[in-house]
This record gives sequence, C-alpha cells and structure tokens, in this order.
Amino acid sequence: MKLIHAPTPLLNLLFLLFSFSPSNTAAETETQALLAWKSSLLQPDSLASWSLANSTTPCEWFGVRCDSGGSVVVQLSLPYSNLVGTLVKLDFSSLPNLTTLDLSYNNLAGAVPSNISALSKLTSLDLSSNNFSGSIPREIGQLSELLELRLDNNSLGGGIPYQLSGLQKVQLLDLGSNYLETPDYSNFTGMPSLTYLDLFLNSLTEEFPPFILKCTNLTYLDLSENRFTGPIPESLAINLVSLEYLNLSFNSFEGVIPASLTKLPRLRDLRLGGNNLVGGVPATLGSISSLRVLELYSNSLGGPIPPSLGQLQKLERLDIKLAGLNSTIPPELGNCTNLNYIELSTNRLEGEFPGSFVKLTKMREFGFSSNLLSGKIPSDFFGSWPQLISFQVQNNSITGRIPSEIGLATNLTYLFLYTNNLSGPIPVEIGNLVNLFQLDLSENSLTGTIPSTIGNLTNLSVLNLFYNNLTGSIPEEIGNMTALASIDLNTNNLEGELPGTIAELPNLASLSVFTNNLAGSIPRDLGQNGLLQNVSFSNNSFSGELPRGLCTGFALHHLLVNSNNFSGYLPSCLRNCSKLLRVRLDSNHFSGNLEEAFGVHPDLVYLDLTGNQLTGTLSPDWAEFKSLTYLHVDGNSISGDIPAALGNMTNLQDLSLASNYLAGGIPPEIGKLEFLFKLNLSSNMLTGSIPSELGELDPLTHLDLSGNELTGRVTAELANLNDLLLLDLSMNKLTGEIPYQLGNLNSLQILLDLSSNSLSGTIPSNLEKLTRLQKLNISHNNLSGEIPDSLSEMVSLESVDFSYNNFTGPIPKGGAFRNASFKAYVGNLGLCGDVKGLLSCFSTSGEVSHKHHKRLVIAIVVPVVGVLVLAATVITIMLLCRDDPREKLEMEKAARESSESSIWERECKFTFMDIANATGNFDEACCIGRGRFGSVYKAELPTGQVVAVKRFHVAHSEEMVDMYQKSFDNEIAALTEVRHRNIVKLHGFCSKSGYMYLVYEYVSRGSLGEVLHGEEGGTKLDWAMRLKVVHGLVHALAYLHHDCSLPIVHRDVSVNNILLESDFEPRLSDFGTAKLLNPDSSNWTAVAGSYGYMAPELAYTMRVTEKCDVYSFGVVALEVMMGKHPGELISSLPSLPEGKELFLKETLDQRLPAPASQLAEEVVFIVKVALACISSNPSSRPSMRFVAQEISAQTQACIPQPFETITIGMLNGFQE
Repeated sequence: MKLIHAPTPLLNLLFLLFSFSPSNTAAETETQALLAWKSSLLQPDSLASWSLANSTTPCEWFGVRCDSGGSVVVQLSLPYSNLVGTLVKLDFSSLPNLTTLDLSYNNLAGAVPSNISALSKLTSLDLSSNNFSGSIPREIGQLSELLELRLDNNSLGGGIPYQLSGLQKVQLLDLGSNYLETPDYSNFTGMPSLTYLDLFLNSLTEEFPPFILKCTNLTYLDLSENRFTGPIPESLAINLVSLEYLNLSFNSFEGVIPASLTKLPRLRDLRLGGNNLVGGVPATLGSISSLRVLELYSNSLGGPIPPSLGQLQKLERLDIKLAGLNSTIPPELGNCTNLNYIELSTNRLEGEFPGSFVKLTKMREFGFSSNLLSGKIPSDFFGSWPQLISFQVQNNSITGRIPSEIGLATNLTYLFLYTNNLSGPIPVEIGNLVNLFQLDLSENSLTGTIPSTIGNLTNLSVLNLFYNNLTGSIPEEIGNMTALASIDLNTNNLEGELPGTIAELPNLASLSVFTNNLAGSIPRDLGQNGLLQNVSFSNNSFSGELPRGLCTGFALHHLLVNSNNFSGYLPSCLRNCSKLLRVRLDSNHFSGNLEEAFGVHPDLVYLDLTGNQLTGTLSPDWAEFKSLTYLHVDGNSISGDIPAALGNMTNLQDLSLASNYLAGGIPPEIGKLEFLFKLNLSSNMLTGSIPSELGELDPLTHLDLSGNELTGRVTAELANLNDLLLLDLSMNKLTGEIPYQLGNLNSLQILLDLSSNSLSGTIPSNLEKLTRLQKLNISHNNLSGEIPDSLSEMVSLESVDFSYNNFTGPIPKGGAFRNASFKAYVGNLGLCGDVKGLLSCFSTSGEVSHKHHKRLVIAIVVPVVGVLVLAATVITIMLLCRDDPREKLEMEKAARESSESSIWERECKFTFMDIANATGNFDEACCIGRGRFGSVYKAELPTGQVVAVKRFHVAHSEEMVDMYQKSFDNEIAALTEVRHRNIVKLHGFCSKSGYMYLVYEYVSRGSLGEVLHGEEGGTKLDWAMRLKVVHGLVHALAYLHHDCSLPIVHRDVSVNNILLESDFEPRLSDFGTAKLLNPDSSNWTAVAGSYGYMAPELAYTMRVTEKCDVYSFGVVALEVMMGKHPGELISSLPSLPEGKELFLKETLDQRLPAPASQLAEEVVFIVKVALACISSNPSSRPSMRFVAQEISAQTQACIPQPFETITIGMLNGFQE
C-alpha cells in the first residue's frame, strides 16, 4: 500500500494554527507580564522559580495557581515573600482571569495603580502590611466581584473614595492603620453584604459616619484610634442588630453610653475606652448576656460600678480604669465566673475587696491600683486563682500583712503592692513564686529581714523593696537571682555588708542601697559584667576603695556614693565613662589627682566632689562638659588657677570651688555663664580685683568670694545682680568706699557681708532700701561717720555687726538695733546708745547734747502744730457736713470751682456730689475698708445704684496736674472703657483738694482673700469654685494685656484685689490704679504691688511689663489651690534636698478632700501653669493669652501618673 504524504506547507500551517491557539497566547502573555514585574523588583529571591528555564508555564511557579485546565492564572498569592518594589510594572490587563491577589506582608511601595480595575474577576484583593502610599484609586470600585478588600497597614492617605461603597458583594473591608481622611459621606451608599468593616487608626474626624448605619449585616465594626466626635448614635443598635464586635475606643465621642446597646443580642466585644463619655456606667449593660469583653476605660463616667454587671456570666475581660468611678466594689462581680482580666485602676474606689472574688477561679490579671481601697488582702484569693499571672494593687491604703498564701500563686509574673500601708514581714513563701518577673513592695511599713528564700526567684528582673523598715543583712542568696537587672533597697534599716554574691549577677544594671546602715567594703568584682548603669551607695558607712572594675563596659550613667567613708583613688575606668549623667562622690576621703580621674563627659549634668582629699588642678578640658549644671569641688586640695575655659560650660548653674588652694585671678570669662545662679569661690588664695563681668550674671542669687586676697574696690557692677540673695566679700583686702549702688540690690535677703577688709568712708544712706536683708556685717574695716538712723527701717534685718570701725554718734534704736549686743558695736570709740557697754548719748559731748536739744524742740513743736491743724480741720468738716440746703449748694459750687480733674464713663448718670452726699462727705460710718493707698467707701446713690469709692491722699497733686495731667487723663479715660465680665467696672475719677477718688461698681461678697482664708474657704469654696475663680482671673488679665486698645498692666494682682460675686464669679479690681497712684515717677512706671505677689524683678528695676502680672497671677493661683500664701513653697523650690519629693497632694488645701477625676486633672494643670508663671526669669513666663488658650483647650498633658504620686517637680514642664 502506497503512503500518501501531505505536502510540507500544509503541515507547517497546521502546526502554526495549533501553536497560536487562544489558551497558549494567554499563557504566554501572563508569563511575560509576571516576568516583567519580577525584573522590576529588588532581589526577589523568593521568586527564583519564576524562570522559563524551570518551566514554560507559570502554573508551576511559586505563589502562582492556574485553573483546573492549567491554561490561565487565577491566583497570585505571595504573602511574607520579602518583595521590595512597586506594582508599576505589573500589567494587570495581562491577568484577566485573576480571582485572588494576595501581596500582603511585603515591602511594596508607591501608589496602588488605577489599572488594577482590569482584574474584573477578582474576588479577593489583599495588599495589607506594605508601604503603599497615595490615595486609594476610585477605580477599585469597578471590581464588582470583590468579596474581600484588605488595604490595611499601609501609608495610604486622602479621603475614602465613595466608589468603594458601590462594591455590593464585598463582605470584608479593611482600611485600618493608614492616614485616610474624612470623605464627603453624602455620596456613600449602604453595603448590604458587608459583615466586617475596619477603619482603625486613621485620621477620620466629624461625627459617626452615617453610611455605616446602612450596612445592616455588619458583625464586626472597628473605628478605634481616629478623631470621631459627637455622640454614639442610638440608632446604631437598632440598625446593626447583628453586631458581635464594636470598637470605638480612642476617639472623642461624647455624651452618655447609649441605653439602646442592650438591643444587640449577639454583642461579644464592647470597647469604648479613651473617649469623652460621661453619665456613669449604665446598669442596663448587665443585660447583654453575650458580652465577653467590656472596655470603658479613660472616660469621665463617674458614679458607681453597677452591681448588675455581675449578671454577665460570659464576661472574660473588664476594663474600666481611669473612669472617675467612686463607689465600693460590688460583691456581685464575683458571679462573673469566666472573668480572667479585671482592670479598675486609677479611680476613687473605696472599701475592701469582696470575699466573693474567690469564685473568679479563672483570674489571670488583677488590677486595682491607684484607688482608695483599704482593708486587708484576702488570703484565700491566691489559693483560688491558680492561673494568676499579675496582681497589681499599688497606690491604695491597704493594711495588714502580706498573706503567706501568696506563695500558692506560683504562676505570678508581676506582683505590685507598693505605696500602701502594709506591715509585718515579707513572707518566706514569696520564694515559691519562681515565675516572678517583677516584684515591687516599696513604700510600705514592712519590717523584719529580707527572707533568704527570695533567692529562689531566678526569673526576677526587678526587685524593689525601698522605703520600708526592713532590718538585718542582705541575704547571700540574692546571688542566685541570675536574671536580676535592677535592685532597689534604699531607705531601710539594713545593716552589714553587701554580699559578695551580688557581684556575680550577670545582668545587673542598677543597684540602689542608699540611706541604710550598711558598712564594710564593696565586693571587688562588682561591675565586671560590664552592664552597670546606675549605682547608689549614698548615706551609709561603706569604707575602702571603690571596685576597680565598677565601670567596666563604660555604661555607667549614675554614680552616687556620697556620705560614706570611701577612700583611695577613684577607679581608672571612670575616665572613659562617656555616658555619665550624675556623679556624687562628696563627703568621703577619696584621694588622687583630679585630672587623672576624669576625662571628657559631654552628657554629665551633676558633679559633686566636695569634702575629699583630691589634688591636682582644674583642667581646661572640663570646658567640654557642655551639659554640666552643677559643679562642686569644695573642701579638697586643688591648686593652680581657675581656667578661663570654665566660661565655656554654658549650662552651668551652680559652681563652688571653695576651700581649696586656688590662686591667680578670677577669670572674667565666668561672666559668660548666663545660667549661673550660685558662685562660691571662698577660702582660696585668689588675688586681683573682682571682675566687673560678674555683674553680667543676671540669674545669680548667691555670690561668695570671702576668704581670699582680693584687692581693689568693691565692683559697683555687682549692683546689677538683681536676683542676688547673698553677697559675701568678707576677709579680703578690698579698699575704697562701699558703693552706694549696692542699695539697689532689692532682692538681697540672706546676707551682706563686707567685713574684714580695708573699706573706708561712710555707710551709704541708700542701704536702707535693702528691706529684705536679714544679716548685715561690715565689721573690721575703716568706716567712719554715723550709722544712718534710716537703717532701722530695714524691717527684715535680724543681725547687724558694725564692730571695729571708726563710727561715731548714736546707734539707731529700731529693728535689729534694739536687740543687738555690745559685740556688734565694740571697737568704735565714738558710738553711744542704749546698749550695755556703750556710753549713753546724754552723757557725751556738748555737740551731741545740742543735737539732742534740737530733736527735743522739734518733738514738742510738731505735735502742737499738728493738734492745731487737726482742730481746724475738724471744725471745717463740721461746717461742711451741716444739712442746710443753702450750705449744700455752696459746697457744690465750691467743689466745682476747686475740682482739679474729673473724668467719667460715657453712660455715667451720677456726679461727684451725688457720691459726696451719699457718703456724708466721706463719713467714717460709710467706710468699708482701708488699704495701702487710702480708704474705701460704700455709696448708695438716689437711683438705687451702689458704688464703691476709693479715696487716696495725693501728696503732690498740684505737681501731678501740672506735669502729667494730659497723660493721666488719657489713662483714666482708657480705664473707664474697659468692659469684661471678670473685671470690676471703673465708672470714673475725680481729683479734689489733694485727694483722688476712683468710683467702681460695688461687688457684694468681698475679696477672694477674705473668703479663701475664712470659714467659706473650707466649705463653699470647693475645687470647682476655685477653678472657676482662677479661670476668670486668667481671662481678665488676658483681656487687659491683649484685648484693650492699649495694653493695661494691673501691677497689683493679689487675693485682696479680686472680688467675688455671690456665685463666686471673680471680678478683678484696682486694675491700672497702682500706676496712677505713683506720680512721682517720671516715666509712670514706679514699683507697685503687694508684698508677696510682686515679681522679683520689680525689686530692682523700674520697668513694669505684663510679665509682672503673670508672676502675680501664678502666686494667686497657687494660693487658691493651697489655701495659703505659697511663699514658703516658692522659696523652697530651688533648694529642695537631694532625693526629697514634694507631693502635690500635700501642698493642696487640706481643708478640702483631694480632687478626683476631671477636677484632679484641672487642678494639676492649674498648678503646672502657675509654676511656670512664677519663673524668676520673666522671659520664661507664658503670656496670659497663651495661658487662657491652654486653660480653654488644655492641650498639654496634665497627669503623667496617678494623682497621689504626682510631685511638684513633675509639673515644671509647662511652656509656651
């Protein structure tokens, strides 16, 4: 049979037709598209199989799945594949059959391409956990087959495109953790198939999105960590009846928790924490029987814990911390037998723990810290809770002993019982808690020894037992606790030596045992692990040398070993510890060369080497200590010059080099230390003159250059030190006169000592201006002349010493001179006076007797003349006060003729004569008060209006009218235009016959000072009212400073110039009048103000600014919060002892219960603002406008931790 061969061209054609079938063409297109995208990625190692060499079809490639026929790609699933690149080169149109695209958990970036809409068959799109940016393409809305869309955890921004709501088949939509912004919801439609919606952690604002209420099949809704506002809609529970998970936490939702939530029968998780909800915890929540998680923390709910919550049999997690709750703990909570997490910390819960809690057998995490709980810790808790891992009840008032049964809770990892009133010993059973990670029993009244069983806690990382009454030694077994990183046993009564085993702890980074009775030497190997960062051995009796390897690893930050008996050289490794922050070696016996002990430590803030035996010189390299604020090297044997380079330690605040052997001159460069407030160079061998540059140290409060060999004159520039409290130049070789400018040191308070020099001349009379000075010593000089009698007017002066000079004449009789002994005047042959040991002035020379005779004549004549003038005045007043109508008309006429100046507000409807008549020509019967400048009268006018009239005697009224009339009139006119609800209205002014009259509206309740310090201060003036008073004062001052046509400085803000309405609304009075009442000043800026309220700079400068009012406001605000003048607090702030904390709760007015919840936050904020306002540096004080804005918005964080633990030191961070 003959074979018939088909022609070759025909076979080729058939082959070509077969090769180019549709399925092969599609496969090749998909292959090329995938390879092109791979080539655009950065080192796509996970896609190594994507190669034609491995397979001609992509169906066998990693992450690729084809249809059942193996012809087209239907799934591309590459999660966690470490892909880096973009989607720009991925041609979606070449993958038309794709149903699943999963590129989650990679490092893909750039925009999501709009041509992704070509994937028309896509049912699942997951691009989550990448770095995609830009906006969500609206074209995704064309993927009509989508069932799941995940774009969460990227950097997408812009509004959510409304086209997404058109995806009617989508069941899951997750856009969480992006930067999406609020869209226009008007174009959104409901999504009937949607069951899961997550918009967590975006930048969405406004009220609850209305389109969500149309997604009626939702079971999961998460809108947490956005900025939604407004109420939670009642209709939410009506429309979304299938909800099982609802998370609205960390927004700004407000109002009450909707009662309608009880209509959600399937609700398992309800999370509403971190909002502004009020109105208490609804008792009806107890009827949502399906609830497993209830979170309402960080709201301002207030009220009690509803006992009905005990009906939630399925509840596993309950978190209502920081919610202002103020009840006892209902025992019904013990019925929630599935509860394993309870967190009710930082409320005002009181009473004891319910015994019913023993039924909570699944309890794992138990948190009731920072409440007002009392009673004992029930011992049967720990045997009933075998799964317990965290027990935190710190910051309460729990009493009794730590139950020994605590040893049964062997799964515990966190045990916090600190800051309670626990007593008795630490139970030995504590050693059974072998899984414990942190143990804190500090700040209690525990006694006895540290049990040796504590050594069993081999997983413990943090051990805090400080502030107790523990005795005995530190057990050797502590060396078994190999996981320990931090040990704090400070402030107990521990004794003996540090166990050598403590040096064997491989992870130890912090060791604090200060203020105990420990002795002996430190284990020589301590620090060899190279991890030590914080070491504190202060206030013990340790001796010997510090371990050579203490700072091995150079990680040391804090080294505090002061007040011990250490000796020998400092560890050489200390020189290389570049991370040092705080070093205290004072009050020991260390020796060696200072330059060899320290290197360059750029982060060092505090260095105290006082009272040792160190030698060597001060290195110029120390100028590299750029962060140093405190440097004390007193009482050593340091020699050489003071390096001029110290002037480059730009942050230095306290410098003491006293009691050394320093020589040479004082470098003028020290004058560049712009933050220096204490300088002590006493008891050295310094020579030369006092540099005038020291007068440029504006903040300086203490200057001690005594006990040197300084020569020349007392530098007059020292008078520029406006904040100076102490000046000691004694025991030098200074010559010349006492500069009269020293009388301008108005802040000088503690000491002025110029003794033991060679000063000559007389005592400058203007030293009388040092009215705050307590101690004055100018003894052992060559001064002469009389002691000015005006010095007796220095009301604060307690001690004087004028001995061994050449003074003559009588000694002053008043003040400190009255109590001074003969020792204060010995060595002055010409002095006389009523002091035992001095001659009487009546028995001295004729010249003295003549002077006394003249004084006697004056003393007789002046009173006689005064009596005659007074009699004439009384007769005149009697004539003026007669009720004859004709005489009244004559008085009005005379008043009009003699009126020097009169200014009234535009709408004023009374005259000065109305006021004179209403007060009986200012009769004493109408006087309602007296102040620094004059008297206050109450005038009831014929119209029924009541006004307050302040009358002042103006000694130089004629001069004022001549020289300042126009300026004065303009100021009065401006003051009558002031309009503010918190400012007393000034109706007008009149000046007549040497008196000035200011007419105000009358305020009924009286001054803030009277109310605050009276009976009402402890009753009616509660925290809410006090905050109201402070807020009103803030807005009044902000108005005067910033909203008047010309800024007005009050100049005398005090509790006596703030009046209160019947509802405690504050009204600021006397604004501007302090300035008006000082016409003697040519620039109208004479110092004014009340003692205790004046800004410190007013004591030395004539420049009055708004910042002076800010300081006064700070004092008033503190006084309102404390219930007393804060002078003691203000003076103690710069000098609190090391380690001493001043708790805010202890400084507040103890007549009132401590503030709670929102009130506590506001009180903390006001104190924080007030502390900023009393800054000694005017430029550091905020403006009143800023304070007003911050009080209104309260944008700066207030409570960093529980109210009871806040200290004054924590509140010094407020700034503009």
